[in-house]
Amino acid sequence: MCNKFGIILLLSTVSVILAQQQPYYLQQCPRDEAAINECLRDSGNKLVHYLQKGIPELDIYEIEPVVIDEIGIVLGSGPDGYRALFRNIQAFGVSNITVTNVRSDLDSLQFQLTCEIPRIRVKAQYRSTGVLILVKASGAGDYWGEYEGVKAKIYFKALANEGPDGRTYLSTDSVKMDFNVKDIQMGVDNIANGNSVIQAALNLFINSNSQELLKEMKPALRTKLTLVIRNFMDRLFAKIPLDEWINLN
Repeated sequence: MCNKFGIILLLSTVSVILAQQQPYYLQQCPRDEAAINECLRDSGNKLVHYLQKGIPELDIYEIEPVVIDEIGIVLGSGPDGYRALFRNIQAFGVSNITVTNVRSDLDSLQFQLTCEIPRIRVKAQYRSTGVLILVKASGAGDYWGEYEGVKAKIYFKALANEGPDGRTYLSTDSVKMDFNVKDIQMGVDNIANGNSVIQAALNLFINSNSQELLKEMKPALRTKLTLVIRNFMDRLFAKIPLDEWINLN
C-alpha cells in the first residue's frame, strides 16, 4: 500500500515539474527592471524564430500569409473621383520580423515594441472606378506590392486573469500600432478588360505616388493590422502563462 502511494506521489510530482518546464520556444525573463526589457526583446525574437517553423504545442503551424479582407482608398471627390477597393490582401515576409526594442511597465502591464521587417510582398485583387491622370481608370485586376524597410511600433496594455489550471494568463486590453515604409514598388496586372492604356496609366501613377497612396491607405490598413495583431497576441497569451514569459518568484 505504501509502495503504491509512493509511486502515485512520485508520478504526481514529476507531472507538476514537467508541466512547469520552460518551453523551448520562449526565454523566461527575470523581473529585474535593469534586465527585463532587453530580455523580453531577446525572448520575443526567439519566439519569432520558432513561429516561422510552426509551434504545434501552441496550435500554430504557419503564420503566413497574413490576410486582410479588404481596404479602400478615395482620391478626389465628385462623380469622377478615383476609388479603389483591394480585397483578399495577402502579405508575405511578415514572419521575418525582428524586435529591436522593448519598453515595459510590469506593474501596469503596458508594453511598447519596436520592430523591423526587411521586406513584405503583397498581392490582392482590386477594383477601381473614376478618373486618374485624365484617364478613365475603371477596371479590375491583380495588385502587387513590394514594401522594403518596414518599421513598426506596437503598444499594448494587458490584463492578468487566472486560468483553469490556476496559473496567470494575459489578455490584451488595448492595442495600438503605427508603421512606416522606406521604399515601395507596386503595380497592377491582368486588367479585366485588357486595356493596356489604363494599365500603363495606373502603374505610372501608382509608382510615382506610392508614398502618397500608402498615406491614403494607412488609416484603414492600420485599423486592420491592429486587429490582426491583437487576435494573434491573444492566441499566444491564451496558451502561454505569464510565468513562462516572466519569472514571478
